[in-house]
Amino acid sequence: MRMKKPLIVVGFVLMLASIAFAGDETFDAQVIPRDSKVYIAPFVAETAEHGAEGFETYLAAALRKKKVPVLIVTEPELADFAISGSADRKGAGWAKKIFFGDLRGSASASLQVVNLKTKVVVYADSSDRQSANRGLRSSAEKLAKYLKRKIEDDEKKLRKLGKL
Repeated sequence: MRMKKPLIVVGFVLMLASIAFAGDETFDAQVIPRDSKVYIAPFVAETAEHGAEGFETYLAAALRKKKVPVLIVTEPELADFAISGSADRKGAGWAKKIFFGDLRGSASASLQVVNLKTKVVVYADSSDRQSANRGLRSSAEKLAKYLKRKIEDDEKKLRKLGKL
């Protein structure tokens, strides 16, 4: 009986260590390092009515405006990560225009960032902007802001772990 207790404790410690190690590997697989090369694939339309209307251009401009620390490349073969997704915009309906005097339409977009080497989806987000002043541009800037925050948060975690 006395011998079983230490074996159980040792087994438990080894299990916790393996879980902690696996957690680091999972985190490392989801990191977007600063100055990574990203390719922005053409976005698809959520509806056939208006289409994505060049959302990838809005997103590229938003990544620059928000100073997201990535390098945008025009060829997927040169990239570490690929950004893809869908986007849509809708004009304001008649009720919104008449009863609220609000002529602004809505814009929505979603994206995912995939590590091209591991095929891991490292980040995904969506934006649904009701009464968007600048339409798809508003959604692109919101998505860029949160992508920048993710990269900066990853850097902080890596510094804490001593990996940066």
